[in-house]
Amino acid sequence: MRYAISILLCLFSMCSFSQTNDYYLFVGTATTEISVYKFNLTKGEASFVSKVSGVENPTYMAFSKHANYVYAVNENSKEKKGEVSAFSFDKIKGELHFINRTSSGGDGPCFVDIDSSGKWVVVANYAGGNLSALKTNADGSLQAPVQTIDHTGYSVNFTRQSKPHVHCAFFSPNEKYVIANDLGTDKIYQYQFNGNNDQQPLSEEAITTDVPDGSGPRHLSFHPNNKFAYLINELSGKVIAYAYHEGKLTEIQTIQSCTVGDKNDMGSADIHLTPNGQYLYASNRGTANDITIYRVGSTGLLTEVGHQSSLGIHPRNFTIDPSGKFLLVANRDTNNIVVFNIIKSTGYLQPTGVQIQVDKPMFVKLIPVH
Repeated sequence: MRYAISILLCLFSMCSFSQTNDYYLFVGTATTEISVYKFNLTKGEASFVSKVSGVENPTYMAFSKHANYVYAVNENSKEKKGEVSAFSFDKIKGELHFINRTSSGGDGPCFVDIDSSGKWVVVANYAGGNLSALKTNADGSLQAPVQTIDHTGYSVNFTRQSKPHVHCAFFSPNEKYVIANDLGTDKIYQYQFNGNNDQQPLSEEAITTDVPDGSGPRHLSFHPNNKFAYLINELSGKVIAYAYHEGKLTEIQTIQSCTVGDKNDMGSADIHLTPNGQYLYASNRGTANDITIYRVGSTGLLTEVGHQSSLGIHPRNFTIDPSGKFLLVANRDTNNIVVFNIIKSTGYLQPTGVQIQVDKPMFVKLIPVH
């Protein structure tokens, strides 16, 4: 009897280890493919599992609560028009299966998010200068947009800001709002969200936060305590830290991320915190092609720790695993995903030597296997 119990405990331990150490790595690209890899947190290594083809420019993805369904933008413009594709995901085989595709409500969709209920998907259309809300069906398929909100205005950089360019749209941590950063108008918009309103889930009017002229707000990342938020600005290459309370963003600090290249278009791209909120990372493209490392203080203020080369060109997107052990960065123009160790005592990034070769990687995300 004791022997049987020991065997069961051993098997349970092995199962738990697998659940916490094996992840699926999804890779979106500026091609027609999405790739899936198995990534092991113990070894920091990835092995190819599957891919799905015939998906135009799947440059950003969102995942339902248990990753049963995956939604990818089709970043097309003009004659092809922007779309969003829905997939089911087989966690046993690690395979994506196409369900359907529908309009994103605008050109050049570049960001997609899904609420915790799995009922609503929001999409940011960069070229279209708008955002859309789409409802899902029970089988994970997408309906056509039920609401599209067009932004108006412009800002001081006439090359990049002659019209609105919504660069991200996502649900706030408490899902009371959908937040949209507009690179073209130098504003952050917060729309009240009502998931029970099937015709108009987003309020017509938004709470707006002005960003300094010429900043080009791109992505916003919330601290795990939800008291602070950090905005990466593509054009100015600066990070703005905010205190966040009851839907209000109050600036507490502005700090430089990128310091080299075109001062009117620094090319800063993505921003993420470690799961414990101790460190913040921001990627810079342009001529820098690096990641800036910050230490986060108890008051939300940032202290720059240093810079780490992305070991490639055009680090548009990166991800941090849920344990905070690894950072993976996608370098579009050198066709490589580079794996770094996060040194927990300092926040420094240490190359592991592991690189994944993928054609034009634009998006990376780790999802638990079980």
